Parts: sequence; structure tokens; C-alpha cells
Amino acid sequence: MFEKGNYVCTYTDVPASNPGYAWRDGMVSGNGENGYITSGSPYSDSFIFQYMWFNYPSKDPRFIPDELTEQLGDARWNVFNQNDQWKIEDERGATRIRTFYYSYHPGHQLRLSAANRGSVSRYERWTNYETAETGVRYTDEFGRWTRTSFTSRADNVSITKIEQSATGTKINMTISIDDISNMSRARNGTSEVTALQYKKLVHPQAEYIAQIAHYPSYEGSELTNAGYAGLTQVLVVNGKKRRVLLSETNETMNVGSEQNPAIQIIDADAVYLITQSNRTYEMGSIEDFAGQTEYALVERLFRHTNTVAQKYSDVQGCFDYYAALAPHTEQHAAEFNAVRFSLAGDEMDKQADNLALIHNQQATVSRINHAFMEQVYNQGRYAMICCGGSSAPRLYGMWTGEWNPGWRGIYTLDANVNLQVAAMNTGHLTQAQLGYIAFFLRNAPDFAYNARMAYGMHDALQVSVNSDGDRGMHVEYDNDYPFEYWNAGASWCLLPIYEYWQCYGNKQIPIVDTMRIYELQPLLSVHDGGLSDKEFANLLRKGYLELEEDILLPLLTKQANFWEQICTPEYFTDKNGNACHQRGKETLNPGEKYMIIPTYSPENNPIGYNSTITANATMDISAARDGLLMVITMEKAIKREGYEAAVAKWEALLNLLPDYKYDADGALREWAMNEYTENNNHRHLSHLYVAWPAYETQNNKALATAARIALENRDKYNTKDATAGHGWMHKALVSARLKQGEGVLSSLLPMMTDAGYYPSLMTDHDTNRRNHCYCTDTSFGVVASINETLLFSNTGEIELLPALPSDWQSGSMDGLMARTQVEVKQLSWDLRTGTSQVTLCSSISVNAIRLSSGIPWTKAIVNGSESEVLNDEMGKHIHVTLSADEEVKVVFI
Repeated sequence: MFEKGNYVCTYTDVPASNPGYAWRDGMVSGNGENGYITSGSPYSDSFIFQYMWFNYPSKDPRFIPDELTEQLGDARWNVFNQNDQWKIEDERGATRIRTFYYSYHPGHQLRLSAANRGSVSRYERWTNYETAETGVRYTDEFGRWTRTSFTSRADNVSITKIEQSATGTKINMTISIDDISNMSRARNGTSEVTALQYKKLVHPQAEYIAQIAHYPSYEGSELTNAGYAGLTQVLVVNGKKRRVLLSETNETMNVGSEQNPAIQIIDADAVYLITQSNRTYEMGSIEDFAGQTEYALVERLFRHTNTVAQKYSDVQGCFDYYAALAPHTEQHAAEFNAVRFSLAGDEMDKQADNLALIHNQQATVSRINHAFMEQVYNQGRYAMICCGGSSAPRLYGMWTGEWNPGWRGIYTLDANVNLQVAAMNTGHLTQAQLGYIAFFLRNAPDFAYNARMAYGMHDALQVSVNSDGDRGMHVEYDNDYPFEYWNAGASWCLLPIYEYWQCYGNKQIPIVDTMRIYELQPLLSVHDGGLSDKEFANLLRKGYLELEEDILLPLLTKQANFWEQICTPEYFTDKNGNACHQRGKETLNPGEKYMIIPTYSPENNPIGYNSTITANATMDISAARDGLLMVITMEKAIKREGYEAAVAKWEALLNLLPDYKYDADGALREWAMNEYTENNNHRHLSHLYVAWPAYETQNNKALATAARIALENRDKYNTKDATAGHGWMHKALVSARLKQGEGVLSSLLPMMTDAGYYPSLMTDHDTNRRNHCYCTDTSFGVVASINETLLFSNTGEIELLPALPSDWQSGSMDGLMARTQVEVKQLSWDLRTGTSQVTLCSSISVNAIRLSSGIPWTKAIVNGSESEVLNDEMGKHIHVTLSADEEVKVVFI
């Protein structure tokens, strides 16, 4: 077994009918756009192919109803008067029923049915983290069999190699596509999938097998004439392949003239499968689909897979799997190997397979098994890389084996996506950020639409709680979930892009089709109205966006515009902090502060007030402060003409935002309102935005103490649902920022010691799988939590081991990026000797760093010389000035 990867000695068959949840045990690969899940079954393997941009339409609207704008005045007035019986109504005056976004869905499910079947022994399936290959090997009466697969970053296809047995038994198998109706549709009961029409296609000479589908046509949907396809080209060495017809299944969605064509492989030495999936908006009318015989999308996929087949053919004309693997591995391995994590202890378990690791961890509920910790960190990092590059991660990462998946497999932007991308910058990735930026820009026109419709704002952004990737406008809201008044999104979702700049400096971001660049002209400028036609033409001519000038400054300005426009002098708090309203008031008086009204602190409400539409949510105050500080920093960095006036305006607004409030026990309150009573019987930690994702607690001891008490109150009083992995990951990140290492571990343990991990080491949404929902925010959130536990950084400051658990006696973490354009090339510690050491390398000259260590130390040795130790209210530290590309080694003793 290779050094960097995982393996398991069991498999879970994914039946061709009624597969239930079996696909979740499969191993995954991907390149951020295309990918697959494979079961690894010896004789009936299934490959469920994925395409990040698949979306299944519904009859739900793709526009924001006018009622949203009209209800703002009533919402504010009723919140101010604490009328928790006020209802959000639709255009008919009825209580509004929430509508939803479109749903992610899988591609074709390929079935490899072997003719040679015996008694399996020495079975093993694996994932190789460096190559993104998955593989299976086993022995039976016919010899030792091996097959491997990967999704190529270089060529954007998935490739599978199937070899004859080690003793020379030839390959005889049937390659088919499973019926859509027999793929898992267990989620949420019923599904609208039956409105789909599709066909299975096999080339007359068995060159490929494909599935082509037309989405149902709904009025107002951008997918009215759209559909998708997946094609697998089949290459055979020294054998035969032929088109065959299997028994018809009488599936009503299948409108092909031949329902079940397949490819039979006869006596082959090797078989290679090359697969790509995609979608099109131009499939024609669904009424004409059944009679169609030519499909432009299928032809395009065949041309692409054929190009790949020819590109890597050797002089004899045979496909060279390893030649195709090499350019992909060069890209993928560079991403994965950029960071290396090692934790001493539990050494005997470090060669164990996945199930043994899971069982060993479940047997030790009070501590994290160090071998398990290393492996799930690496698995999370691997999967992050596999689903990064074209978009942000979906709730399922990019993998699903079911139609109508949990929460529609969309992008949830009030915690889940935020957790999933929390490690991409410090984790030294390069492609994930490009996908995240493309995702944000793709949705940005809808975010401007949201601000206009929810608040009547212009030149502002309000991020929706959810997006399906294609659209992110406010359609999901009702009285229980008033998502239209969740205000913190633009600040939170721009923060990872800002942190990208902190880690790597200004970058050129390639313009790609998924950005919907032609809809961004009004947004990519700090000026109201956007770019002029000439400026926009020049931008397109360049072919890239400057991270600072074209993305961060304009978008941060528009999120600041949101905070400026939501603050009205008519609603304010007086010098005693009491809520006030004065119709027609135009300016604040000395000592008064704006009231942010309405607000929504996700899913919680004050005691005695039975509505989640509130005022002065602490999350919003912190997000506003953080967002304004980001735009101020960016203005000062770029120094555009007249930037001083913009800085002065944002600093003035910053000073007029509501103050935080504290409870009688000193806890930071979830709502900065004298009129509300705190409610700690809840799992969400939105009010701890000040600790994570923001940084305010790092240099404010009083605020940090208040945040710690607030976190303790959640532990003490929360008796509600505590199964959701995202809640535990959020808590782990907050604990890390509050320098509570034991709190990090206690937050990670529930998912690890219950049923959070599948045999593939991918993760569920819940500790106990109560929703049976595949979900990657735990997997990726663990990576972020460990990064933050071992390294805190912000512009000009680095703290080593800020939240190191006492059980982690020694270990190392090499390659993390600090948010001050510094690579932490090497970081190690040993609590037995009380030492930690680090090697830093800056990408810029004259990089002045405040450096400290979270474990006790008395002196610091910098490149062999003792450094001056400094003390201030935030603790002991040293100053280090780094030059570009010069390595500086520091030892704390």
C-alpha cells in the first residue's frame, strides 16, 4: 500500500435496483467539474459519474416576488414593537409558503458486470491521495484482478483501466447503464424526477455508451430547453466489443427506441473507459426529444473523449493509461503535497484500514485516535482538492448517488459552504480559490437583486442563504426561516476571497464562462453604475481580473453599501442602549447608534419572543464591522484617487454601528438589545462571529472572555438537537480561535465516535445519520479546525500552536500559509521538552511579523541568535522581519 492514501478490505454493492444508501460507502475522485463515486464491487462495480453544474429544475419561481419589497416597512415596525405574531404574506395575502432552488443530481450510473465470477479473497479497495486514483484488487479462481480509475485535471475526463488477471484470464464483461428510477431516490420521499425524459445510447460499433436526458420544461426556467449527457468511450485491447440489447425495463422516463443497449466485452487483455459529462441549454423542445436521433452534446463528448484517447495512444495505437495519469498527477500531487500533517501516537494503527480506524476511534470516545486524526485530515484535504477548481463545494462536495438529495445538494452560505472553504487558503491550495471566486461572481448579480428587492437598495449586495449554483436570488423565505433578512452573507462570503489576498497577495484571476462575466459590468467597479462600456471591453480584452482592483475593492464596497443603506436614523438606540424609533429622523445625535433592523440570527429567537425576525443580531454587527474593516484595508492598499474620502466614510459608519452587549454573567449576547432575553438552548453559534470567522477576539481580551462564556453557556444550556456535523465543526473553529484546545477535540469527537464517517472516510451530515445525508462540511471542517488549532494568523501576526490539545504531545504541520503572505514551511512541537520551532518564508520583502507561541516559552532563538522578548496586554511575543524568499528558523524554548 502506498504511503499517502487509505484502504478498506470490504465493499458495499450498489444494487441495480433499490440501492438505498449503499452508494455512500463508495470511494471518490474528481477534478472540481467531473468526477465519480465507485463501489469497488468485484463483479458488479458501479461508477456514478458527477458534473458539478448539474441542476434539476422544478416549478418553483426563478424570480423574487414584489411582495418582498413591500413588506420591509411592516417588518421593521413589528420587530421594533416586538409583535412576534406578524406574518410574511404572499401576493394573495396568505401566509407565505417557502419555495426552493433547483436540485443537484447525479450523472449516469455505469455498471460493470463481470462474466467470470468465483470466490473472492484478499480483497482491497483504496484511494491514492497523490494521484486521485481509486482502485480495487482481489483474487479468485481466475487469478489476481486489478482495476484503477481517476478523474484527470489535465484532460477533464474520468479514466478507468481494467486488466486481465495476473494469471492471464481474459476480461469478459457487460457494460451497461442503470435505470434512473432505480437509482436512490429515498431522500425527502417523492421526487419530480419522473418528469425527465432520457435515452441510453450505444454507438453501432460499440465505441461508446451514453445517457442523454432532457429536463422537464417549466415556464420561466432557464433550463426549459436544457438537458445533460454522460458518455463513456470504451477501448479494448486484443479482444472484441459489440453492441447488445439487454432486457427492457419498461421505464416510462426512458423514451429511447431501444431501452437497454449495452456493450459486451469478449476475451480482452485490457479495457479502458474514458468518461465525460456535461449539460446544454440548447437541446430543443422536450416534445421533440423522443423523436430525436442526433444529439450535439453527445457528439461533443465523443469528440473530447476521442481526443484524449488519441492523445495518449502509443506507437502501436494502444491507449497508455500511465501517460494520461502523469500530467494529471503533476497537478493534483502538487496540491496535496503542499501540506503535511503528522501527529505522534497510536503508531500501531497507522497502517490500519479505514474500518479498523473507525472502529478504534469509536471504541475510545473520550479522545481522538491520532492515526484516525491524521487519516481524516488527509482524506478531507484530498476531497477538498477533488471538488475544487470550478465552483465552491456543494453540500455533498460534488458527489451524489441519489436524485432529490438532502437539502437538494445545494450551496448553503450561512455555515456549510463557509466551513467547507475555511481551510483552502491556509491549506496552501491554488485551484479551490478560483472555483470559489467563480461561484461568487456567478451569483453576484442575484445578490444585487436580493438587496434591491429585500431592502430597496442600489449598488449593494445581499447574499442569499442558499444557491443552487445557477441562481442565488431570494425565493426561499417564510415565517420560520426569514432568509430574506439574513444580512451577514456578503461579508462572510467575501472574507475567504479577502483571506486569499492576505495569504497570496494580488493575483490575476482568469475569466471563465461560469462567472457569467457579461452580467458583471454593473458590479466590477466601486462607482455606482459599474464599469463604462470602454472599461468593460478593456477588462474582457485582458482575459483576467485583478484580485485587488477588479474583485475585492468593488465587491467589498458593495457589501459596505449594504450596511450603509440598512442603517437608517429612524431606528436607533439611545445613549443608554434602548431601542428607539423616530419617523423622519435624518441624523443621529451624539451617543446614539444605528439599529440594524430587521435581522436574522439563524434559527434562534430570544426567550419569550416567538419570531426569528429580530433586531441587532450580534452576527450582523460583527459582520458589518469586519466587512467595513476589509474595505478600509483594501482602499488603503490600492490608494485609488480619492480613497481618503471613502476611508473616512466607512470609518464614520464603523463608529456608529451598534455596540455589543453582555449578559449578567459577562457572556456576549446573541442580540445587542436591552429588550431581549438570551436563549442559549440552541446549537447555532452565530453570535460568535467575533471569534470565527472574524478576528476581533484576537486583540480584545474582554471580548474574548465574553465569547468564551457565551460558548460555555451553549454547552451548559443547549438540550436541543446536537447531531449536525456543521454545528460541531463551527464550534471547533470557534474553540480554536478562543485558544481552547480541549474544546476543539470535544467538538470533533461526536462525529468521529458515532456514525459520522463512512468506510470511504467521507462523512454524513449527522453524528447518527438520522437524515441519511451525505455531506462534506464535516470532512472539510476538520481540516480547517486543525489548521486553526496549530496556526493562527492575520496580517502582520502569527501565533504557533494557539489551541494545542494537551494530548497532542508532539507532531508537525508543514506547508500551511499564514494570512500575511508567509509560508510556514515547517512547524513542529514537543510538549515533553517544552519546545516548538518554525521555519517561515515570506513572498514579499520587509514583512514585519509579530510572532508568538501558544505553549509556554521563555526565550526565542531566531536563526541561531536569541531574540528580544516583548510583552504587551495581548501577551509575550517577538518581532521578526522577513525578506522575500529568505527562510527564517525560530525555536521557542
